[in-house]
This record gives sequence, structure tokens and C-alpha cells, in this order.
Amino acid sequence: MRLSSWLIATLMFGAVSGLALAESVPRFEDCPATVESRHAPMPRMIFTDATARHYRSILREAAKEPINFAGHYVLATWGCGAGCVMAAAIDTNSGRVTSLPFTVSDWPLDITEPLAYRADSCLLIAHGSRNESAEHGTYYYAFDGKTFALRASTTNVGR
Repeated sequence: MRLSSWLIATLMFGAVSGLALAESVPRFEDCPATVESRHAPMPRMIFTDATARHYRSILREAAKEPINFAGHYVLATWGCGAGCVMAAAIDTNSGRVTSLPFTVSDWPLDITEPLAYRADSCLLIAHGSRNESAEHGTYYYAFDGKTFALRASTTNVGR
């Protein structure tokens, strides 16, 4: 009887923890952005960091794409090796380029795109490992136009 009580308590704790986690992670709707249509030409790009300057050719090409992130940004992504992705947000109003402050790699096999984002939201979700670290998980960032701020994360156990 003692073992079954312990087992039931453990299972209930796990279920409650899972529900609490599901409620605590940000959703795209939690970070809304009004999508602008881009009619004016792209302003001269302002590269705010060494990474953006290094990849300026890729970023200039990506800036021609439609708005796909946080209302008036183009989120450019490119490979940085086998199973590795880098990204930067290009402001279509000011030309300012803000690099994602980490690479993303080693994402789960059931994930086809390691970065999830939408034109109508400032939320960026990264799946996998940041900067090729041993810690794997899902990371939720809010973008304020200048920085990507970590809002929540879940780590994958048993990887």
C-alpha cells in the first residue's frame, strides 16, 4: 500500500507540474504586434554588432523579403554549419539590424525549424541548444526592437 500511495503522489505531482508549465510559457498572442505593410524603400542598414557586420551581404539580401516578425521586421536566418542556425532582426523602418545573441543547434528531430516566429508577434521561440552548449530546451524571447529578452525556458531532460 505504501508503494502505491507513493506512486500515485508522484504521478499527481508530475501531472500538476506539467499543467503549471503549460500555463507559464509565453504564447505568440502574449506579445502582439501590428503588422505594417512595407511601401517605402528599405533605409540604409545600421549594423549594431560585429556579427551583423560580418554577415551584411546575407542581411542585405534578406531585407528584400516580406515582413515576417514583430510587426515591421524581417527576421533573417542563415546556416552556420551542419545543424546550426544564426538570425538577426532587420527593422524595415529604421534599417537597424539586431543579431540574435546566440546560435541555435542540435534541435529535436521532430522540429523542422529551430526558430518559431510570426509577423504579428514579438515572441521568438528557439528549440535546441544555444551556442552549442550541453543544455537543450525551448527558449522564449520577447524582442523590444533592440534586444531579445529571455522570458521563459524549458530544458529537455534525458537528452
